[in-house]
Amino acid sequence: QVQLVESGGGLVQAGGSLRLSCVASGRTFSSYRMGWFRQAPGKEREFVAAISVGAGSTRYADSVKGRFTISRDNAQNTGYLQMNSLKPEDTAVYYCAADRQSFWSGRTYDFWGQGTQVTVSS
Repeated sequence: QVQLVESGGGLVQAGGSLRLSCVASGRTFSSYRMGWFRQAPGKEREFVAAISVGAGSTRYADSVKGRFTISRDNAQNTGYLQMNSLKPEDTAVYYCAADRQSFWSGRTYDFWGQGTQVTVSS
């Protein structure tokens, strides 16, 4: 079992940047794949980015490629999502997720944070 707590959300103007953090409890974070998802009002939750256990592999949704960067610091039990060149359509609640499944698994993540709001004004 792992608990995830996101932070770093807020209000930013279009073109600005934010860095989200996801702190995991427990001592096994280094063995968990990690992902970021988001959900805008009235829309389904969507995948944003994912990173493998050793950070050797990453993947991104097409809508954020070149603007967002996912990373992790296993020593600090923390994952990050650096978001640059933000657009109003990036407005959503952002969730981090983690589990011990393969990085390439298409199954839903087992553990989720409570979410942090990101609002991008035009």
